[in-house]
Amino acid sequence: MIQTLVSPVTPFRQKLQAPLTKNPITVLQVNLGKRCNLACSHCHVEAGPKRTEELTPEICNQLIELIDRFPQIKIIDLTGGAPEMNYGFKPLVEAARKTNKEVIVRSNLTIYFEPGFEDLPEYFAQHQIRVVASLPCYLEDNVDKMRGNGVYDGSIRAIQWLNRLGYAQDPKLILDLVYNPPLPLSENFSLTPNQVKLEQDYKMFLKEHFDIHFNQLFTITNLPVGRTKFHLQRTKLYAPYVEFLEHNFNASTVEHLMCRDELSIDYLGNVYDCDFNQMENVPAQSRIGETLTVSKLLEAGSLDVIDEIRTASYCYGCTAGCGSSCGGALI
Repeated sequence: MIQTLVSPVTPFRQKLQAPLTKNPITVLQVNLGKRCNLACSHCHVEAGPKRTEELTPEICNQLIELIDRFPQIKIIDLTGGAPEMNYGFKPLVEAARKTNKEVIVRSNLTIYFEPGFEDLPEYFAQHQIRVVASLPCYLEDNVDKMRGNGVYDGSIRAIQWLNRLGYAQDPKLILDLVYNPPLPLSENFSLTPNQVKLEQDYKMFLKEHFDIHFNQLFTITNLPVGRTKFHLQRTKLYAPYVEFLEHNFNASTVEHLMCRDELSIDYLGNVYDCDFNQMENVPAQSRIGETLTVSKLLEAGSLDVIDEIRTASYCYGCTAGCGSSCGGALI
């Protein structure tokens, strides 16, 4: 008997029944490179200690010019790898703060204990950097399985350090945590838990056991990109997982998608609609179909040169259930 093939998912653009369009750009998310002191199992960037790719001085200078020239940018969102390990981190922070832009650093917390990076918590506080830190569970075993032995302990000590400097107590020093679900091992998939309820659980447990505080919890869906994609392919779960995400598509999330008001820039200066498109090498295109770079944006004298956002099947990860973004649930 011939096995019936699994039907492919509906193309995301077809699901929307209309092009996904850009709003005026207010967020610049920069991936500074793939160097990282960790190699997490769910990392969509595939970062790690052996990776060497990072920002160049030339692209760093172009980004600083972009920050200086466009007051419409409200947020500079620095990611990696461990962004703090890659070239250009401090120059970009200081350029952004000089122009009164909010700076977000996507931190793995454990970097503060690596040689040469012990000044980071004080540096963050001095420049009032918003720290968005990965802590994929409030239980030690789950975190260490996903991110490596000892990571939970280092993360707890790092949060306590930030708290001592005023983070999560001084309104100008924001510390947010990020929850990622474990990678699925069977077709018994589930959406991320309710963000408000899970935040309460995190706060209660971490306060009781470690006397630590944070501002918000962001729940982020594992998108089938990078190491998550490889895991799903190895376990023959890729197709059913994407179908699960499509089945849970929620149209009300679309107007809140992070790709609508941001540009994602890689360490080579290429421009993408979002971080996931960056990792899947789907570059953003101008109205005339030209692929974009930071130098082309400077030449055009505008950030608003993209009409339609390029989409793919993994976009269902951002629109399933309550939605998912770099700022957590969308609705």
